[in-house]
Amino acid sequence: MPDILVQYQSEIMESIGETFIMVGISVLAAILIGLPIGTYLYLCSKGNLLQNQFVYSILNVLVNTIRSFPFLLLVVFMIPFTRIIVGTAIGTIAATVPLAVIAIAHYARLVEQSLLDVPRGVLEAAVSMGASVQHIIFKFLYVEARSGLLLGLTTSTVSFISYSTIMGVVGGGGIGDFAIRYGYQQFKTDLMFYVIIIMIILVQLIQFAGTTISRKIDKR
Repeated sequence: MPDILVQYQSEIMESIGETFIMVGISVLAAILIGLPIGTYLYLCSKGNLLQNQFVYSILNVLVNTIRSFPFLLLVVFMIPFTRIIVGTAIGTIAATVPLAVIAIAHYARLVEQSLLDVPRGVLEAAVSMGASVQHIIFKFLYVEARSGLLLGLTTSTVSFISYSTIMGVVGGGGIGDFAIRYGYQQFKTDLMFYVIIIMIILVQLIQFAGTTISRKIDKR
């Protein structure tokens, strides 16, 4: 291990832990809130079970607005809301609030796209058997789309790691913020290079795991 990594080993480990916290909470928010919103977008779209153009339009505009918002500006814009939610606008936990918001919108759109890829005949077969909406969602749609849903979550997770590098603006920390503060700002190019390598390895491992599992559960 290079000497400079040994010198900053504790700080690097702490930064990686902060990244895991931010990304972990974002992924959890994406699954618990983004998945239902994406599912509802699909169900409320034209020609589907809960067709409702008014609800679909509202959710669609909301998701598009959040996704198109420059993330750095979103972080700053949400400072008052973050302070209300967690009691402070500074720190790793505070940084998870805007990350969770973008995570929900990002994954919701990917969920909708994955469900749209489910063959129409699957939905029609479920309806003809008299399945309830709940059963159609969990027994048919999610089963058929599970590979796409996992790939979408993997892609989202990689994006969340990228977004987390910006969270130094609100004292969120993380491995990306460490690279900027200790590497770039202190002109320690070699340290910044090594940290970037760590981030690349982390992203590659996540992508590989997600892709591999997705292939194994793909029914096609």
